[in-house]
Amino acid sequence: MTASEPTILATSGGHRVGDRTMVAFDALVHHAVDLSGVDGRRPRVMYVGTAIGDAEHFTARMSEAARVAGFDLTPLHLFPMPNLEDVEGAVLDQDVVWVMGGSVANLLAVWRVHGLDAIFRRAWETGVVLSGVSAGSICWFQGGATDSFGPELRPLTDALGFLPYGNGVHYDSDKGRRPLVHQLVADGTLPTTHCTDDGVGLVYRGTELIEAVAEVAGKGAYLVARDGDSAVEERMEPRLLPRQRS
Repeated sequence: MTASEPTILATSGGHRVGDRTMVAFDALVHHAVDLSGVDGRRPRVMYVGTAIGDAEHFTARMSEAARVAGFDLTPLHLFPMPNLEDVEGAVLDQDVVWVMGGSVANLLAVWRVHGLDAIFRRAWETGVVLSGVSAGSICWFQGGATDSFGPELRPLTDALGFLPYGNGVHYDSDKGRRPLVHQLVADGTLPTTHCTDDGVGLVYRGTELIEAVAEVAGKGAYLVARDGDSAVEERMEPRLLPRQRS
């Protein structure tokens, strides 16, 4: 067991352009590793790119980012078949699982075919930190607003449900997300929904929201709750994480 209790870091960030690489791990990925409590050895991080179809070019970029960060990276591919013989054993051997953004609807369908929903629940319960960006954030909640079905944002309500809330990502950069989240909370399609601006993450111990953290100054996190037939929004001020060099 790594983290002392089930831990999720749900984000709208974690990547940036590196000094010598196309992609570098920013402070949110490093914070996921810190939350795992790993000490005295290189952190073990699993990269899951299902939401972008296991795009090989991005797996290569993530491998370079891990090399620079000093992490041992294990990619999990499900196309055209799982690249690991013992998927569950490999997942449970990690300190952190980092899930890439893309199509959360496709991600969930493929994970369920391969039993990853149950495997990730066991990993979460045994202290592997579950984390990710965008689709890799929404997947851990009840659901959220997604463009998985086309350019027009639509609700998704059948995510893994480890966390009993909705999730809103890219809250400041995609102008359609805030009004749709408010609508979905107001009409009961989504429960109370936790949202992040780009560069912000939410830390959960068990199912309790512990704090908001950020790798970009001035960004916010938000709690959107139902009040009668409307939604009310409360801003949370994130704690700014130390800047990472690459």
